Amino acid sequence: MRSSTFFYIIISYVLLGLVTADEETNSEFENSGFTGSSTHTNNWAVLVSTSRFWFNYRHMANVLSLYRTVKRLGIPDSQIILMLSDDIACNPRNAFPGTVFNNQDQAIDLYGDSIEVDYRGYEVTVENFIRLLTDRWDENQPRSKRLLTDENSNIFIYLTGHGGNEFLKFQDAEEISAYDIANAFEQMYEKKRYNEIFFMIDTCQANTMYEHFYSPNILSVGSSAIEESSYSHHSDMDIGVAVIDRFTYYTLEFLEKIKKNSKLTMDKLFDEYTFENVHSNPGIETKLFNRPMNETLLTDFFGNVQNVHVDEVEDDILYVANHDKNGILHDPVDDATEQNEEAYASTAPTDRSLLFGSADTEERTTLTKITPKQTKIFGGITVLVLIGLWFVGK
Repeated sequence: MRSSTFFYIIISYVLLGLVTADEETNSEFENSGFTGSSTHTNNWAVLVSTSRFWFNYRHMANVLSLYRTVKRLGIPDSQIILMLSDDIACNPRNAFPGTVFNNQDQAIDLYGDSIEVDYRGYEVTVENFIRLLTDRWDENQPRSKRLLTDENSNIFIYLTGHGGNEFLKFQDAEEISAYDIANAFEQMYEKKRYNEIFFMIDTCQANTMYEHFYSPNILSVGSSAIEESSYSHHSDMDIGVAVIDRFTYYTLEFLEKIKKNSKLTMDKLFDEYTFENVHSNPGIETKLFNRPMNETLLTDFFGNVQNVHVDEVEDDILYVANHDKNGILHDPVDDATEQNEEAYASTAPTDRSLLFGSADTEERTTLTKITPKQTKIFGGITVLVLIGLWFVGK
């Protein structure tokens, strides 16, 4: 009875310890602020125009407009992958050679002098896009053409071109399906290649392209619902074609108002996506995303505001390294001379200290001498013990 009572007491203490530890863990998680703030430390952007030919001028203007915006908000060219046909600026039909505009007032030349195209022309393929996301390259692929993200990366992915129900055309030669992108994102998640993804697509029936996503931490936005077109905003009579799409136009109009340190959140941008503005029904998918839209900053994806992890130390490491215990600054010349003298002294020890050590700093152990009589006594005791063990065993 007494042993049973003791057993129950031990079990009670163990269970109490587990419950207490679990409560402390939950408390730390609740106080960590994970729900509202992003934990990323770097930002990347993948901007893709999947069209070619002069009459698709607006698609190149779309992607270059987003390229200019993310650069202005802090994402460097080294962390932007730009894919486009690049057949517009120098097209013989272009009345303004070497330029691309997104507005009829021609106020901003999007092509300019500081554009870095990573994949151009026939390099813009479904295969290269999937390889880019999943980082499946051979050793010859340049680093500048790779998406070098990790588990702390927030990635903004923007696609524009001609599409349909669950597909997007590449260069009028091939198609990528909604399942292809969904599976690529799952590979990225399994390989820890992102923290969060913001997927934006401007094409006809765009909302069908994200309906099959199943990986966590993905926020998706499309310009039009199934069986709906994505419309251009306006044309430039001097250029002769439409210069920007409506969905991208209102996205840029809003983003032009924010700066690098803006605290505006995603829900404010999404408020711009009305039928009156876009002339279609944009879609917003948040079920795979962990944070509420009114707490997700625009700069978490469009900018490059990084969270820096600082180690907290009690002492200033540089101060301690350059001062002695009394707070006196070390003289580098004297320190070097002293170190050289100590090094020389350590390599040239005295004769007996080299073999036996210093008599002042080391304690010597004196061996105790055992007499023959003591040896016989210890031997007799050992024999008696062995005989006793033999009788017990028998």
